[in-house]
Amino acid sequence: MTRLDSVERAVADIAAGKAVVVIDDEERENEGDLIFAAEKATPEMVAFMVRYTSGYLCVPLDGAICDRLGLLPMYAVNQDKHGTAYTVTVDAKNGVGTGISASDRATTMRLLADPTSAADDFTRPGHVVPLRAKDGGVLRRPGHTEAAVDLARLAGLQPAGAICEIVSQKDEGSMAQTDELRVFADEHDLALITIADLIEWRRKHEKHIERIAEARIPTRHGEFRAIGYASIYEDIEHVALVRGEIAGP
Repeated sequence: MTRLDSVERAVADIAAGKAVVVIDDEERENEGDLIFAAEKATPEMVAFMVRYTSGYLCVPLDGAICDRLGLLPMYAVNQDKHGTAYTVTVDAKNGVGTGISASDRATTMRLLADPTSAADDFTRPGHVVPLRAKDGGVLRRPGHTEAAVDLARLAGLQPAGAICEIVSQKDEGSMAQTDELRVFADEHDLALITIADLIEWRRKHEKHIERIAEARIPTRHGEFRAIGYASIYEDIEHVALVRGEIAGP
C-alpha cells in the first residue's frame, strides 16, 4: 500500500508556497495532480510543473472569483465526463509577453488570485485555463479542482490554486500512477495526499450543519423541543426532538 502524508503537512506546504501531489479515486481519473496556491506562483514553480506534467496548466477558482472576473464557461453545455467546469482562457493584460512562458503564466496565475483584480485586467482567450470550483469544495465534488481551492483556503490563502496532471516518467504517453507518484513526491520532497483523505479531514474538523429553527411541542409525555438543522453542503434538513436538558457542550 502506498505511503501517504498528512493533510496537515500538505496544508502547511501550500501555505509556505510549496507544491503538493494530490491523487483522486481509482474509479475516477486515478491520476495525481501537482498543486500549489495560485498567489504563490513563481516562474520556477510553473517551469517545474510544465516539466513533469501534461503542461495543460489550470487555475481552480472559487465561484465568487469567477463571477467577479467575468469568467464565463468555455462552452454553454458542459460535456466533460467528470463535470470539470472550464472557463474561457485568459492572460494577464499587462506585464506579460505572449502569455505562454513560465514567467507570463505565473503572472497570470497571481493576478487571478489577487482580490483586487478585475475582469478588464485580463485578455481572452489566453494561455491559462481557469476552472470554477463547486461551492462546498471536495464535499460537493471530489475533484482536483475543488481540492486545490480547499487546500488554499485551509492554508489561509486566496481560494485559488494551480493544477496539472503528472506524467509518467516510465511511459511519457500515459499518466503517472500511485506507486510512481510516491517515488516522484519523495524525490522532490513533496507531500502526497488523496482527495479521500481531504474529504475525511474536512468532515472531521469542520461544521457541516447549522441550526435554523426551534419550536416547543407539548405532548402527553411532556414538552419536547423540535430543533431544525440544515446541511451546509447538501440540500438536506434534519429535525431533532429533545426532551429535557442534554448534558455536554
